[in-house]
Amino acid sequence: MTVTDRRPEEERAEVDVAGAARPRHPLRWVASLVLLVLAAQLVHLLVTNDNFEWHVVGEYVNASIIGHGIAITLELTVVAMAVGIVGGVLLAVGRLSENRLLRGACGLYVWFFRGIPVLVQLVFWYNLSALLPRISFGVPFGPEFVSGETNHLITPLLAAILGLGLNEAAYMAEIIRGGLLAVDPGQTEAAQALGMSDARTFRRVVLPQAMRFIVPPTGSQVINMLKATSLVSVIALADLLYTVQSIYNRTFQTIPLLIVACLWYLLITSILYVGQSFIERHYARGATRQAPQGFWDFALLRRRARTPEVPS
Repeated sequence: MTVTDRRPEEERAEVDVAGAARPRHPLRWVASLVLLVLAAQLVHLLVTNDNFEWHVVGEYVNASIIGHGIAITLELTVVAMAVGIVGGVLLAVGRLSENRLLRGACGLYVWFFRGIPVLVQLVFWYNLSALLPRISFGVPFGPEFVSGETNHLITPLLAAILGLGLNEAAYMAEIIRGGLLAVDPGQTEAAQALGMSDARTFRRVVLPQAMRFIVPPTGSQVINMLKATSLVSVIALADLLYTVQSIYNRTFQTIPLLIVACLWYLLITSILYVGQSFIERHYARGATRQAPQGFWDFALLRRRARTPEVPS
């Protein structure tokens, strides 16, 4: 056999890799140097600039009035997300229904609430009394059972829950609908072939598989909801931001009080991120060969371990 007759596999086998060197990446070193310089400048700014007033931050970060604002923020986040998730499930099921009228009504709801900014919705619900001075409940076009003044019924807290919760339901409907559609229809057909009812098929087969598509964006929506609660300060609800504003309007210590709010928002969102990572790992078991990135992988800048390739 001549040299020209050798197969490509034999030619590759003759390559000597004993003295091979790792490729150099000078741009990575340049980027790292730039980041270190910027980080040093940031630390220098935080330490030397007296306008941060860190002693004021330490004074208010554990203040009881700030704790009250945090409690309102967390309460509003939980209740609004509960309204959004329940409403999202109903809307998602309605959009997947074979009833055209129901499917159209749910689609119209999603289109309407996703198209209007949350701040506008909050202001609208807070000023609902200008449109409906009285609210009544009873038989349509018939007798009223319960009625009351709108200003007394629609409190700032209820207006915030309606504005945030109803808006969140529109987004959760699309998340849940996308998760349900991601499940292979063959799973439903196999469950029906085994004699399972539609409700049992949905509860035992479809929903568990859809959760790994629903949980990650839902966790992001919870974090977004926590930050969106800061908008309720415009309707005078004493959440974390409104509490901070009420303090610095009296003391004129704007920057340190805003830093207090930022620190608490960062702490709470970090805790939510940890919970989200654990839930994602739970629902991703057996679905992928590579587990999703956890919080410490993100915080410590650790690279994911690559899955070893199976030789062919």
